[in-house]
Amino acid sequence: MRSYCLIFGVLLGLTSYAQTCCSGGVPLSNNLGMANEGAGTWQIGLNYDYNNLNSLFASSEKLDDNSRRRITHSILWNTSYSLTNHWAFEVLFSWVNQIREISQFSNLNVTETKGIGDAVLMATHTWPSLLGEATNLVLGFGAKAPLGKSDLSSDEGFQLTADLQPGSGAWDGIGYMSLFGQGFRPTATWTGSVLYRLTGKNTSYLNNTSTYEFGNVLQGLVGYTEELLIGSVLFNPGVVVKYRHAKQDQINDFDFPNTGGEWIFLRPELTFSISPATQLKSQWELPLYSNVVGTQLTPTSRLTFSLLFQIRSNKNINIEP
Repeated sequence: MRSYCLIFGVLLGLTSYAQTCCSGGVPLSNNLGMANEGAGTWQIGLNYDYNNLNSLFASSEKLDDNSRRRITHSILWNTSYSLTNHWAFEVLFSWVNQIREISQFSNLNVTETKGIGDAVLMATHTWPSLLGEATNLVLGFGAKAPLGKSDLSSDEGFQLTADLQPGSGAWDGIGYMSLFGQGFRPTATWTGSVLYRLTGKNTSYLNNTSTYEFGNVLQGLVGYTEELLIGSVLFNPGVVVKYRHAKQDQINDFDFPNTGGEWIFLRPELTFSISPATQLKSQWELPLYSNVVGTQLTPTSRLTFSLLFQIRSNKNINIEP
């Protein structure tokens, strides 16, 4: 019991100094929700995500402290197949590289981890024109599978904290809903989506001495996109406002300090069509508001580049479920 308390106390002490918010993890939810493009259509996406966390907040106040930095590089591959005009299935895999830097008394401490991250499997059902002409309602449900390692150790042999692991070590449930339709102009589209992640519990945390559970996450998006033809190239500029709320993490069923909070982001986007079946998309995400529990690093900027391919078959002609 004394050794368990000692580990827990040391962990809390380290966390109060170096813990980052769960926005530093693999951006699984940011890359889910491929549209159903008709029965028999395969979609394949390759995504690179760069997340720079260099802003230290205490509640909603930004602190004048640049001694800590967190960089996350993620490569995500996702694919979906439209079984019918209404039902589709989507799978997402990830690889992540995380770097944490802490400067103190002219000394720089760098911790780096990398490896395969967790994966997601999701099924979606689309209802065209359910809430009006030129609108589509999509409901989805799925699970996050703990493919990534959650027991990596430092060079000194100490197991790293959960926020630095490539995987979470737990199964999560995922619920998804989106609604999109025609905007104010025939060439415009508005979108709205909500994603909820019900997190599971890692029962083998810290070499099977503890349990760890990331906080449940609610994320909502509202966006507007235009369509522009410049020369022979089709461009789709857009803007998205994202709200994200994360509950506090828990260790051994107790709230873990300096985790959880809520954020609002502004995300300009630009998509252009390389060919009718190939699109390149870029996103730049900037924080508008942060309100965290305790003291945490929060995102300073985030860049995402995506390449999307579509492979259509003759099955997507006049097929209804």
